[in-house]
Amino acid sequence: MTERLSKYRKQFLEDWFDFNGKGMFFIICLTYLALLFVKRIFIIDTIAAFEVLNERGEIWVFDILFGIQYLSVPFFLAWKWTWTTLILWIGCFMFGYRLHFNQLWKMVMLAELVFFLPEIVKVLWFTLFYTDPDYNDYMAFYPFSLINLVDYTQIDPKYHYPLKSINLFELLYWPVLILGIYFMSGKKLKISSYIVLSTYILFFFVWLGFYMMVY
Repeated sequence: MTERLSKYRKQFLEDWFDFNGKGMFFIICLTYLALLFVKRIFIIDTIAAFEVLNERGEIWVFDILFGIQYLSVPFFLAWKWTWTTLILWIGCFMFGYRLHFNQLWKMVMLAELVFFLPEIVKVLWFTLFYTDPDYNDYMAFYPFSLINLVDYTQIDPKYHYPLKSINLFELLYWPVLILGIYFMSGKKLKISSYIVLSTYILFFFVWLGFYMMVY
């Protein structure tokens, strides 16, 4: 089993991980921008309240806000990946794993592909199934998350973000990080699990707790 994993690790590093980081960053940003544009055109613009604003000529305020959102995508992703990488890099250092920060950053960027799935599911949900939402329904929805198990209108808004953040795709993201550290380090899978558990996952729940405290 160990030999097979070592073989996969070598193949991963040589055939899959040796990609252009700047090019991948550009592609991921473009993909997120495309998804934002699709959601704006096919979902948000069809919501009754926005149709009324458009008829009154008052939609320009939201056009500015959406424009800012488009411009913020690369900055937000770079900020998110840098902090995630820093936390994991510190964890690796504490456990004796000396990984290059830039290589770890590339791994975190590659792991972000997991979060394309909920964006695609959200587009499909509101264009094929729930075709007449209001804006609050749209904002409160996150595929396969805890918020879907409750009536969001009956709970305090400060719990909306934490309940959306705990979802199937976030849970899938954790083993992706674990495998990424394992393949890059070539050491024990168990230790890689400890690193992610004691850094990213711990800070993830600390952040949610902090958010609810200061909301």
